[in-house]
Amino acid sequence: MSEKKHMLCPKDNHYMKLAHRAKKVRFRDTLIEYNAERYRCPDCGTETATIPQAAQIQKSISDSYREKTGLLTGKDIVRKRKELKLSQQDLAHRIPVGIASIKRWEGTAIQTKSMDQLLRNALQGKVCGDPYTGNREFSTGRIKVLLSHFEFQLNRKILKKGDRLLYAAKYAWYADMLAFRERGEGITGATYAALPNGPQINNYKDLIDDIINADISAITPLTNEEKRFVERVARTFPRDNDVYKAVHNEPVWKEKMTGALIPYTDAERLTKI
Repeated sequence: MSEKKHMLCPKDNHYMKLAHRAKKVRFRDTLIEYNAERYRCPDCGTETATIPQAAQIQKSISDSYREKTGLLTGKDIVRKRKELKLSQQDLAHRIPVGIASIKRWEGTAIQTKSMDQLLRNALQGKVCGDPYTGNREFSTGRIKVLLSHFEFQLNRKILKKGDRLLYAAKYAWYADMLAFRERGEGITGATYAALPNGPQINNYKDLIDDIINADISAITPLTNEEKRFVERVARTFPRDNDVYKAVHNEPVWKEKMTGALIPYTDAERLTKI
């Protein structure tokens, strides 16, 4: 209920009446229906909402969209968290994310598909995996398969001896992070460190020869979905200099101390793809 009992119409100064209506709106290209409480003038039809009503309408739109697209709603998250007797901080530790993210998702913020899956796992008592490997087992063969598909899309070699994966690692990082953001799982299982030249495969100096010489005959090929991630990154950054500049403008790299690992949960904060 609104905190006001009466409101005057801004057009004709008549008393407005409290109205409860189901409304339809197109939100993020999805047609949704939500319940709205607001004041309506019985004479001219003007509608207006108080600040609390506007906040509730925003939450209704968010939850209706999440419900229609198969995401946990804010109410779902609160209910399941309380059933498990978890505080917001407890749930944040399980994923892991900052407590601010939990507060936003329990409010009006809409989580990505990958974050939704991590939320579901955490609320079901499942282990959410290692945030630094993208919930995948590390494989030098998978890195080679990934970079080989990049070479096919870019029509040039990026996996070269002697170049220390300067550009290849950046293409791989974007593909791994994009895959995690979209489905909650990376492609290679690689961990990435924030180095002066941008995100880099952790311990890359010890891994370059293993990646180049990896036998990929028994490696599971990329799925069609994974290929689409690669193609999207390649289209976005067609030149080496494009991907190099992009990573240096990503806040998730700039905010890290040199050598710090970049968790895959930072994928939702990428700004260049």
